[in-house]
Amino acid sequence: MPTQLPSPETLIDQLAEQIKPHIHADCALVGIHTGGVWIMDALAERFGLDIPRGVLDIAFYRDDFSRIGLHPETKPSHLPFDVEDRRILLLDDVLFTGRTIRAAMNLLFDYGRPAAIKLAVLVDRGGRELPIQADYVGLKLDLAPDEHISLEKNETDGLHFIMKRKP
Repeated sequence: MPTQLPSPETLIDQLAEQIKPHIHADCALVGIHTGGVWIMDALAERFGLDIPRGVLDIAFYRDDFSRIGLHPETKPSHLPFDVEDRRILLLDDVLFTGRTIRAAMNLLFDYGRPAAIKLAVLVDRGGRELPIQADYVGLKLDLAPDEHISLEKNETDGLHFIMKRKP
């Protein structure tokens, strides 16, 4: 496992620098619940622009729903803008297999046909099972299959990473 990671705030700053030149009037930010929403809010604050924002909860769109069941914190998705012909910047905390992103795109298309979808992630940890890649990445890590990284948020530390090794 990596010994020292940059802070999530540093990675969000790097993402903001990469993304800001590509923000257009017809763009909307869409965060995947929960980590992607935290990143979306932080980016919107850094951009200082009035950009439409939405939240996706992909629980019902996961391809492993029948195996793992419904997550206890399922919340409704909220897209308070028209998706049709809009440029969507989809945000998530960690890109791993690509299955979460596939589910998010399926859900987005239920709301309409976007002009384009670009993906921004805080961490790309490798291990893809689907042909999905991020357009904007804060940090690329090569983790072993039993190593996991997640973004968490609490009142005292704010955003921080948790590294775990599966037994």
